[in-house]
Amino acid sequence: MATEYKEGSLDAPTRHVLPWREESWYDEAALDAELRRVFDICHGCRRCFNLCDSFPKLFDMIDESPNEEVEDLSAGQIKQVVDACTLCDMCFMVKCPYVPPHEFNLDFPHLMLRYRAVEHRKGMTSKADTLLAETDRNGKLGSVLSDVANWATDGKRETTRGIMQQVLGIDKRAHLPKFADIPLTNRAAALVPAPNPDAPGFGRRVALYASCYDQFNDQTPGEAAVKVLAHNGVEVRIEHPECCAMPKLENGDIPAVASAAARVAAHFAPLIDQGYDVVAITASCALMMKFEWPLIEPDNEDIKKLSAATHDISEYIVKLSKQAGLTPVEAMDASIGVHFACHSRAQNMGPKAMEMLKLIPEAKPVLTERCSGHGGKWGIYKDNFDTAVKLARPTVRSLEKTAPDYMVSECPLAGSHLKQVMEQGGAAKLPERIGHPVELMAKAYGL
Repeated sequence: MATEYKEGSLDAPTRHVLPWREESWYDEAALDAELRRVFDICHGCRRCFNLCDSFPKLFDMIDESPNEEVEDLSAGQIKQVVDACTLCDMCFMVKCPYVPPHEFNLDFPHLMLRYRAVEHRKGMTSKADTLLAETDRNGKLGSVLSDVANWATDGKRETTRGIMQQVLGIDKRAHLPKFADIPLTNRAAALVPAPNPDAPGFGRRVALYASCYDQFNDQTPGEAAVKVLAHNGVEVRIEHPECCAMPKLENGDIPAVASAAARVAAHFAPLIDQGYDVVAITASCALMMKFEWPLIEPDNEDIKKLSAATHDISEYIVKLSKQAGLTPVEAMDASIGVHFACHSRAQNMGPKAMEMLKLIPEAKPVLTERCSGHGGKWGIYKDNFDTAVKLARPTVRSLEKTAPDYMVSECPLAGSHLKQVMEQGGAAKLPERIGHPVELMAKAYGL
């Protein structure tokens, strides 16, 4: 019986469990064959030409090769494609027609992850990537020495930033986040108000997962989330057991991710049993807990439980509005440019920030569905910064098109990067801040 082939797929995409404990997954000959198989499919399709820089690099190198074939690519050229990937998941979630269950079985981001896992196992992860992935250690040290750390990492400090560029490869032009004096969880007792007993959502409970960035750097989104939830009757506690390990996933250090996932899930398990929903302030953390961790440790019952209980903050507020209703929101006659961050899109939940902001009477949010170009720690490196800026420019143009009163992004690193690109481009109207959408909910409530 002849095999039936079809072009593309209308079926919902699925993802396979990562077989990272199997030796065959690290076989370099098998990996090379799979890379060339997938690259050949991408070469013939090219729908992802305007996503991250991996695809333009791949297509240009094939087009410029002697026979214009994937087989012409050297190992070094293949590495260039892998190194340009930021694991944003947009090719898999938005563009690719050949993802599982299609018979081509193409998962480009997880193939890049496999390559990095092989590199990491061989000790090839760079010192800078290794150091920067220790986010909790860096955050604790940066908070204790916040005055010195913030002075040294300021973009105006030519000497210290020049040393960082030379030693760690961090571009001296790249914006780096400031460190808070006190971690967010240490401020919880004074910060978290009692839940509003007159709100429709009174009686609900949330364990608010603060990312490393929320814990040690910009605490404004966390403060806003706590206020909005409590004002709507939700009992809130702030938790930061440890980092979600997204930076280590980017490095291909899957054993470390699996270990962190098990510990964090075990931390939240008793809270979930007590009736708490788990709400992540940062989209990348929600993505890890909902989707990546269950693919790495599919048999861990705590991880399954956490995945089912986890919400993105915008997603949770929208859900609360539908299930219980919100405390009435004051009108805010304002236009809002909303950057739909990649790790929010990759959660496959729709533009929840838009839905949330539409709950504010008279607010006029406008969506921009483009990558910021930052890509976690990827965009701060000297080798990548100019590309990160190039990728951000169309996003900036889209956000600026309606001259909005406010701009927001569910990715904190994207927000600061987009603002920096606006500054570089001499924007006529520079926003004071590109913060999280929940900050505007707090503003509308007058909190």
